[in-house]
Amino acid sequence: MFSSDSRRDFLKKSMVMGSGIGILGGVPMQAIEEMTKPKNKLPAWKGFNLLDFFSDHPDRGRPTKPEYIQWIADWGFDFVRIPISYPSYLSIDRSRAIRPDEVLNFDEARLEKVDELVERCHNHGLHVSLNLHRAPGFCINAGFVEPFNLWKDQEALDAFCAHWEMWAKRYRGISKKKLSFDLVNEPFQREDPNDQHSPGGPVNVEDYHRVAEAALVTIKSVKESRLVIADGNGGGGIAVPELGDLDLAQSCRGYHPFPISHYKASWVYKDPENIPPVNWPLNQGDKVWAIDSIREYYAPWKALIEQGIGVHCGECGGYNKTPHDVFLSWFADVLTVLGENKIGFGIWEFSGAFGVLNSGREDVEYEDWYGEKLDRKFLELLRSQI
Repeated sequence: MFSSDSRRDFLKKSMVMGSGIGILGGVPMQAIEEMTKPKNKLPAWKGFNLLDFFSDHPDRGRPTKPEYIQWIADWGFDFVRIPISYPSYLSIDRSRAIRPDEVLNFDEARLEKVDELVERCHNHGLHVSLNLHRAPGFCINAGFVEPFNLWKDQEALDAFCAHWEMWAKRYRGISKKKLSFDLVNEPFQREDPNDQHSPGGPVNVEDYHRVAEAALVTIKSVKESRLVIADGNGGGGIAVPELGDLDLAQSCRGYHPFPISHYKASWVYKDPENIPPVNWPLNQGDKVWAIDSIREYYAPWKALIEQGIGVHCGECGGYNKTPHDVFLSWFADVLTVLGENKIGFGIWEFSGAFGVLNSGREDVEYEDWYGEKLDRKFLELLRSQI
């Protein structure tokens, strides 16, 4: 009889014998290696962002039609991310900048609108990731006048935690299989917060750790099992191993390289119409981007997975000015690399400039889908990953 230790040694030796083929059940060594690779702790959810509450003003959101959620589920997707601007659910005077004494003026009627969307998604079997796109003291988009700085001011952090405490209590009874919290969208520091084209970069990691830990503790004090996600630094693209001591998953982005994903985007480039043409692979000067460049870009995220940290791609896709054939070729490679690492994704929007519906691309032969303009090629590319 084998002891447990000797049996384990025997099996290990057996698996490496004979021209790369293990004798254990005739399983190829490559398959064994695949089985022993570190697993992504997060499910590879696949779906879309829904922008109902993306605007500060509750009447200027982009309401998700009931049939959209039905179609998302029918097409085999299982995930939605809901990026929220926190003033959208407050009772405030919107004709001026928000004041510190107003940031907790929760409006129950507006909160119920969020509840309704979450419930509709859950009724169709979709996992919902709730995200503060604009949080007290921070938004990556320029032009918002905040009364304090989330990364530096305790008053802002207290308000940030109060918002997450409210959401945690509101959804206490919902399982982590159905709901996760994405703390704050794309941490970033801009030299001029009122200029979208102003240079900037990652938030100080110690500041990010302090803010994330405080919010995490707040959420976990309400429901210990709640799944909490932190976005990558520097606009979402930089993995943050410094958060590895916290019970947090992390969210990357699928916008690399930016000259492809945001080709001629007016909020990125001061003179978008004079941007030179792009192709894929992308050759710009001495730099050539191809699928191996994408693998290199995601290497730090792969390292997080190997450390036991769950990773999901909360936002990805391409703007409608990118030539369609270039976009599809590039994004197929992005999806390939995400798939290699078992990382799921959320396309930035379902209907709109980044979406599968009504994208406004001028070089697409759309399919009429119940009165909507469907980019069938894009949809089938996404469905090929399910």
